[in-house]
Amino acid sequence: MSNYALVLDTNKQPLSPCHPSVARKLLASGKAALLRRFPFTIILNKSCSDVVNQAIELKIDPGSKTTGIALVQCEKIIFSAELSHRGNAIKASLESRRSLRRGRRNRHTRYRQARFLNRTRTKNWLAPSLQHRVETTLTWVNKLIKFAPITRIYQELVRFDLQQIDNPEISGIEYQQGTLSGYEVREYLLEKWQRKCAYCGIENVPLQVEHIHPKARGGTNRISNLCLACQKCNINKGTQDIEKFLAKKLDILKCILAQAKRPLKDAAAVNSTRWALFSRLQETGLPVSTGSGGQTKFNRTRLKFPKTHWLDAACVGQIGELAVLTNKPLLIIATGHGTRQMCRTDKFGFPSRYVPRIKFVQGFQTGDIVKAIVTTGKKIGKYIGRVAVRATGSFNISASKLVQGISYQFCKIVHRKDGYNYAF
Repeated sequence: MSNYALVLDTNKQPLSPCHPSVARKLLASGKAALLRRFPFTIILNKSCSDVVNQAIELKIDPGSKTTGIALVQCEKIIFSAELSHRGNAIKASLESRRSLRRGRRNRHTRYRQARFLNRTRTKNWLAPSLQHRVETTLTWVNKLIKFAPITRIYQELVRFDLQQIDNPEISGIEYQQGTLSGYEVREYLLEKWQRKCAYCGIENVPLQVEHIHPKARGGTNRISNLCLACQKCNINKGTQDIEKFLAKKLDILKCILAQAKRPLKDAAAVNSTRWALFSRLQETGLPVSTGSGGQTKFNRTRLKFPKTHWLDAACVGQIGELAVLTNKPLLIIATGHGTRQMCRTDKFGFPSRYVPRIKFVQGFQTGDIVKAIVTTGKKIGKYIGRVAVRATGSFNISASKLVQGISYQFCKIVHRKDGYNYAF
């Protein structure tokens, strides 16, 4: 089941999305035309100002590496997407640039003076790799608002209710003993211990919450004293001190004690960006509701959904029942818009090659998604992927594998470059 097609009228006013079969009939009969391939959007050839649209909720599950997105209409999931960020690539690029500049300064070559001491940071500044997560998520929120009649936004604001974890009575005894009891702690521990047994490393088995320092020997229920263990390891350890239980496995003991004190790097990064994203979502003018990660997991477990980013997004907030009308999320991969660097360097910082200033060749530019049907030569076949243009007119296409030397004459535009790559 594919995503529903997004629909606009001739005045580019968003209408309720339609089933893919309905979209095909409208396109075949000439009553609509294709506006965008990703996300798949059609535009009607008539105005529909008198049509009353059903309300659609946009739900977001922000993540460190991947953000889940879902459109829910009348308790039905009609559109889903997973947005992969490039924060790690941005961090690596900044580190590379920093090392090259430091190397040039240390060689005492003729170079501009250092300017790293005259820069000031604005209020609520975020590192570029973190700001990227906010901006790309907001880009897709604005796109979907433009193409669908969205009336409310739901965001998973905090991954874990850290106050609830540290002080179980922070929100009252009803919350403590209610249906969400234990979900915040378990979700936090699953992320912290990579869903593995801390003692033997086994995966894909039921895991139990285990006290590193036994409670019978004065251990507390604080999150820093908890880990995950399989049933066999939990029984074998019993009420032993961890030093005694792992006396013959000192390397594992060292790792567990270090991991227990180590904060969640990804969770910390996501928590810092979620508040920035929340304030930016409020600027859209739509009402924004929030939920916690524990609540999301409780909803997903109750509905017996598998663990995926887009289903997590659909389960954000207070929900009843959900019908899944799509199981093929649009996979969005942030690739960036290239670089303004006019000269490429080798690993030592010396110039290696120059970049041509002409970006368009025969109407194509690097990053466009094209379809090439080659009918002659040694590379007969059909190729769909991102193109890298060459001044000679012989292009490279990144399909399932890199195909070099495809003439522009065989290429046809599928989707113009917009800084993202797409898959299903």
